[in-house]
Amino acid sequence: MIEKLKETAEFLKKETGMTPVAGIILGSGLGGLVEEMEISHKIAYEDIPNFPVSTVDGHDGQLIFGRLGGKDVVAMQGRFHYYEGYSMDKVTFPVRVMRLMGVETLFVSNAAGGLNPAFETGDLMIIRDHINMFPDNPLRGPNLDELGTRFPEMSETYCKELIGRAKRIAVDNNIRFQSGVYIGSPGPTLETPAEYRMFHKLGADATGMSTVPEIITARHAGMRCFGISVITNLAEQSEMDKPTTHEEVKSVAGSAAPRMTLIFRELIESL
Repeated sequence: MIEKLKETAEFLKKETGMTPVAGIILGSGLGGLVEEMEISHKIAYEDIPNFPVSTVDGHDGQLIFGRLGGKDVVAMQGRFHYYEGYSMDKVTFPVRVMRLMGVETLFVSNAAGGLNPAFETGDLMIIRDHINMFPDNPLRGPNLDELGTRFPEMSETYCKELIGRAKRIAVDNNIRFQSGVYIGSPGPTLETPAEYRMFHKLGADATGMSTVPEIITARHAGMRCFGISVITNLAEQSEMDKPTTHEEVKSVAGSAAPRMTLIFRELIESL
């Protein structure tokens, strides 16, 4: 495993000549952030040794290297999901490669269902914590000692300093935002009304099918983490027999992307 990770990291270093300080993972409909980047390299996943290939509509499937907020960054335009049939090793492979390339801070985004009744469609939720409902953990199996400890501490999974900066950026730019707990589950089915209610009772404010494995892996490797969920649908819509479609999710996420991009850009500039 570690040899494949090193092989991929070395390939990307040679191709790009870059040592990015920040990594960005873009969720469904949120790939527009790359339009704000000064792009130097685009590399399709299929052209990267040992990389999986994204199969989900709305995920372009390429690594974008360039500058954002005056810093060298690498962005995943399309992530990998457990529901696609990938093992957790594959889902989180790019995060470990980023760390071996020098990335110190990971920014993640996702499209999520809102569980908190105070939320509105299109809201940005700054993630302050998460709940893992996946049936597997990306750290299961032999520990990769070169990346992190066997039992990583998770009391501050999402960086409080970055959360504080993000809130100030949002206020300064008149961006409506929420703060809450994200619960990740395997999918690919959207939640039933009963599952929405259960997740909210467990303490979650938004739910989705990604992010948690990537964040666990990043924290294991000592990376600082910051995440935003775009609330693309609401639990109460399910209760009212208003089904959610993937097309609607992408549409709402796309309309919210510029606000999320502004926060990411200014946070990266502050690194």
